[in-house]
Amino acid sequence: MANATDHLWMHFTRMASYSAGEVPTIVRGEGAYIWDSQGRRYLDGLAGLFVVNAGHGRTELAEAAAKQAGELAYFPLWSYAHPKAVELAEKVASLTPGDLNRVFFTTGGSEAVEAAWKLARAYFKRTGKPNKYKVVSRYIAYHGTSMGALSITGLPGIKSDFEPLVPGGIKVPNTNFYRAPEHGDDAEAFGRWAAEEIGRAIEREGPDTVAAVFLEPVQNSGGCFPPPPGYFQRVREICDAYDVLLVSDEVICSWGRLGEYFGAVRYGYQPDIITTAKGITSGYAPLGAMIASDRLMEPFLTETGMFAHGVTFGGHPVSCAVALANLEVFAREDLVGHVRANEGAFRSTLEKLNDLPIVGDVRGDGYFYGIELVKDKTTRETFDEAESERLLRGFLSTALFQAGLYCRADDRGDPVVQLAPPLIAEQQQFDEIEQILRAVLTEAWALL
Repeated sequence: MANATDHLWMHFTRMASYSAGEVPTIVRGEGAYIWDSQGRRYLDGLAGLFVVNAGHGRTELAEAAAKQAGELAYFPLWSYAHPKAVELAEKVASLTPGDLNRVFFTTGGSEAVEAAWKLARAYFKRTGKPNKYKVVSRYIAYHGTSMGALSITGLPGIKSDFEPLVPGGIKVPNTNFYRAPEHGDDAEAFGRWAAEEIGRAIEREGPDTVAAVFLEPVQNSGGCFPPPPGYFQRVREICDAYDVLLVSDEVICSWGRLGEYFGAVRYGYQPDIITTAKGITSGYAPLGAMIASDRLMEPFLTETGMFAHGVTFGGHPVSCAVALANLEVFAREDLVGHVRANEGAFRSTLEKLNDLPIVGDVRGDGYFYGIELVKDKTTRETFDEAESERLLRGFLSTALFQAGLYCRADDRGDPVVQLAPPLIAEQQQFDEIEQILRAVLTEAWALL
């Protein structure tokens, strides 16, 4: 739309890039596809923003929202409840691993992460360890944009404008096996090393000062880093040894993205807290949640106990109604099982791209993949900052979109193309993704 930049301030956007052209404007979605204002169709290879898990155009979700708005459009969860929040909390608790039975609703992922850090700090204050406030997280990991969540985030480029941040954020190596600084020939040994780096960080800071470790099941930023074998099991042991909470940040990795309702289930570990958002409603309404163990709520169950935190629209009745309808779709169509049944085909289709000289690594799990781009396949040499700018923003992002594929070309770390289609995607969509990527990446290599 020609007037899109007159008043609309878009998120994480170089606004000047549209000074001489129109902003792509998406007006409709159906299944795994979206259409722009000019009538052009695109395959949604990122599910919006890792969000539209059930696919676009689900009228029953829109109808659930309208029905709830007609009955009770809004009421807060501040000392009151409403039926949809109660029902959804029970449903979520039934799907989580272990005793994660306490559901604190937010409106999105950053708020869920913020709530988790606040809970960790408050819990230890109430249990006689008031100096435990720091958090350990991984380099290049993204955990949100609010000030606390941004302190946990490991991306300097999106933090510098807002410093000084909340103190206490400690960073450790991530699980990018393709660029492993140690044990690059042994994934299990690399996983042990990466886990032990968390333990060493806790020791350096002092175990009596560290409250929590925040980890995504598959790290998003940097290009989909799955956990090496045994990694999370060792992290769990380390957290137990130092009385540190393990927070599984599943804002992306929950609700079927990895072939289970929660990534912690896929990789066989028990967190103390799960943070979630995005796919819980498939994007048809905003909602997030912090899900905590029964143990963490106990200090707040005294006569005057209170977790002094809340947000106006957390657990909004309309959003909760949409989430319940969304989970009914998941159950009826077995979308989680669909991912498990088709993830091998998705992987093998993407791995066909390994014959291209620009493709260094194809990695991920479920319906969540990153393709790392390199200058030299043999040496794994990456692109410098200027080359990455020309490759990603100067060519790839626009070329992929013009070719009919909406996805993410990202250089928060080494240059990657990220893919996370709606969970309804099948071989037809996998082939379409591979064909478009092959053509555009071949052209990109010729331009280098």
